[in-house]
Parts: sequence; structure tokens; C-alpha cells
Amino acid sequence: MENGVNGEHEDLNPEVEDTTTSSRFWIESKKLWYIVGPAIFSRVVSFSMNVISIAFGGHLGNVELAALSISINVIVGFNFGFLLGMASALETLCGQAFGAKKYHMLGIYLQRSWIVLFLCGILFLPIYVFAAPIMRLIGLPKEVAELSEVVALRLIPLQLGFTFLFPVQRFLQSQLKTFVIMWVSFAALLVNLLLTWLFLRVWDFGLVGIVVALDISWWVLVLGLCGYAMCGGCPQTWTGFSAEAFSGLWEFIKLSAASGVMLCLESWYYTILMLMPGYLKNATVAVGALSVCMNINGIELMIHIAFFAGAGVRVANELGAGNGKAAKFATMVAVSYSAVIGLFFCILILIIHNKIAYIFTSSTDIIQEIDKMSYLLGATILFNSIQPVLSGVAVGSGRQATVAYINIGCYYIIGLPVGILMGWVFHLGVMVRYMCLAS
Repeated sequence: MENGVNGEHEDLNPEVEDTTTSSRFWIESKKLWYIVGPAIFSRVVSFSMNVISIAFGGHLGNVELAALSISINVIVGFNFGFLLGMASALETLCGQAFGAKKYHMLGIYLQRSWIVLFLCGILFLPIYVFAAPIMRLIGLPKEVAELSEVVALRLIPLQLGFTFLFPVQRFLQSQLKTFVIMWVSFAALLVNLLLTWLFLRVWDFGLVGIVVALDISWWVLVLGLCGYAMCGGCPQTWTGFSAEAFSGLWEFIKLSAASGVMLCLESWYYTILMLMPGYLKNATVAVGALSVCMNINGIELMIHIAFFAGAGVRVANELGAGNGKAAKFATMVAVSYSAVIGLFFCILILIIHNKIAYIFTSSTDIIQEIDKMSYLLGATILFNSIQPVLSGVAVGSGRQATVAYINIGCYYIIGLPVGILMGWVFHLGVMVRYMCLAS
């Protein structure tokens, strides 16, 4: 019965339907966790490279913490959401093709995604080049804006790396090769730790050294996964470069754009919230405190993003194999696990609310601001435990446009107005960001 490893599917055929609900739950759990377990590890490890960089930068000073946070969370984050969303089209296409045993199409879809994402990555580069005037325009202090541009220019290799990384991750993930992603991600994290320590503590390269170490580490991940996919790790699905990748590009772009809009609406919402403290008093402290909370929330959110991926793969595989009931049951199982994990971390944050900031900074002002926001941080973690899973189900079933409309309503019609009201009418300061999320 257990055959998720091989990509074969017998879900909810008559002999499975005759089993108890608990047996079905256990069978589906094994299939889900085969994908989600390594995905959690690899995503947490990958995100940790950014967190490590910000933590090292935070101990250089408040301005360095704010500049590095703005560069990674806003400038890179602005593009990250759109590129990640566009790559998510592969979760629909590759997942359903793999479920239908059309293995050769996975390599074609991968190449199409590389073409589309690389062109989009080039189009976004002016944001990096003109980071300082953009940051000044939206209200950040001059010293933070100027240092942000120094950092942003050195993050361009990271931006281009994403255009290759995101598609190959989904290509491997749709084939249940999540353990490969896990081990290569872990190797990249070790490289990041070593290089950051060498560049900062041994050679005293300062903030620039932290950024260069981050670039190199992400490219270790890119080259490792691409090397595995193209050098014999996927003999059925990668048969070499093909001119067929250039055919059907327009249809692929439309599906990718729908996926991109779905995730970028959420990503850009976080970006807007990150910029709001720039208009508050003592903006450097406000941005630093908000950055720490966003990174704590972000690293925990990687768990639920793994469920996003797992639910998308399971639903796409089952729909590709014509098993609609199995897809619905997989959704229920994924939502249940993700919600329980979200509740656990919510309680954990409430217990250690006065200690979590010391990892990132020694500034008393920032630590006090983070302590004030910790209760809303816990609530945000709980609320965010279900939504990514449902988005993954939408991706797996090819309904990205529906999620995009829902995101517009929740984030921009409800969340931002309520947050602005709380922040500037009721003067809740940097807590405006978490009022937005809670809304």
C-alpha cells in the first residue's frame, strides 16, 4: 500500500476505502511526511542563511541591522515573492505530469521556467541599482538608505541565483526527491556559517563580507541541485536541453504569472509592512525590531511553506492520476498537521517572549520593542499555519487566480487599512505591522 516513494498511486481505491479513517490518515501521513519532512528541513536551513546574516549584522550596530534587514526583507523580498510564485507553476505542471507518468515533460517545463524566470530576474535589477533613492523616497533615514544600497548591489548575484534555484527545487520536489534538496541545503548552510565567520571575525570585511558570504552560500545550493538534476540524478525526467522548451512559452507565462501574482501579493504585503516603520519616530529602532520579529516569524513559516509544497505535490499527483477523493483527503491531513504545529510554536513564543531577541541584537531599545510585539507575533504564527496549506492545494489543482483574488481582499482591502488605522490613529507605533497581520 505504501508507494509514495516510487510515485505510484493507489489512493482511495476500493480496498483503501474499506479501511478505517485512522488507517487512511496513517497512510496519507506517511506519503505527506515523506515530502514535508525533508522540505521543512531544507526550507528552514535555507531561510536560516538569511537569519544568520541578519543576526551577525545586528551585532555590528543598529544602522547595520536596519540596512541589512531592509536589503534582504524588502529589496530581495520584493522580487523573491514574484519569482517564487512564478516557479510555483511547476508544482501544478510537474506534479500532474509526474502523476500521469509523462516523465519527459518535467525537463521541458523546467527549462521553460528557467527562461521565463531569468528574464523576469533581469527586469527587477533596477530596484537593486537605485535602492538608496527608493528607500529615501519611502521615508527611511538617510544613513540606512545609503547603506542599504551598498548591500543591495552586492545581492544581485543572489537575485539571479533564485531564477535557477526555484524551478529546480520544484522539479525535484514533484518527483519526491526532497532528501536531495535537504542535504544540499544543509551543505550550503555549513558553507554560510564558515564564510560568514571567516569574512567577519577573521578577515574583518564587515557588512560587505556578510553579504558576499550569503551570495556564495546560495549559489552552492543552486549549483548543487542543478548538478544533481542534470548529471544523472533524474534520468527519466531530464534528457538534456531541448528546443521544445521555447514552444508553448506564452501559455507557460500566463500560468506562471498567475502563480506569481498569488504569492507576490502576500510577499509585497510583508514588504509594505516592513517599510511602515520608516515613517515612525526613532525609525532605525523600529525597523530593527520589526525585522527581528519578521525573521522569527519567517523561519517558523518555512514549516508551513513546506506543507504548502507537500499539499501541492500530493494534490497535483492525485489529480494527475484521476483520484479526486484522495486529493481531498490529502488536503485534510495536511491542514491538520500544520495547524497543530502552528499552535505549538504560538505557545512557545508566549513562554519565551522576553528572551527571543538576544539572538539578533544587544540593543536594549530594540529588545524592549520586540518584547512588546511578542504576543502578536505568537498570534501571527498561529494564524499563518493554515493559509499556506490551502494555497498549496490551490497550486496543486491549478487555481492560482482564485487565491490571488482572495489575497487582494484579505491583505489590501482589510489588512492594510486596519493596520494603518491602528498605527496612525491609535498610535500603536511599530505594532501596526502585527495589527495588519492579525487583520
